[in-house]
Amino acid sequence: MYSGKNIAEYFIRLWSALWAKTDLDEKAAAALKEAKARIAEMKKELADVKKAAKNVVAQSIDVIDASKGKKRRGKKPYKKYKSKSKKTNNNSKK
Repeated sequence: MYSGKNIAEYFIRLWSALWAKTDLDEKAAAALKEAKARIAEMKKELADVKKAAKNVVAQSIDVIDASKGKKRRGKKPYKKYKSKSKKTNNNSKK
């Protein structure tokens, strides 16, 4: 007859054999890798959303100022003519 010890060893070996035949751990590792990649992409997108939200806040402040009658701030004017001589820190002779 089988003793309790033999049955326990049988089930332990059976359990090990079943786990050896499955690729569950590989699937779990692949799912974890995919989840980490998605989280990284989500962080990048959230950073973009944060930047856009700051821009919206700045624009809404401009709208409020315009409703109060203040002039539009706008961008600084572009200098049309730049000087052609470029200054460098390189004093070596060629």
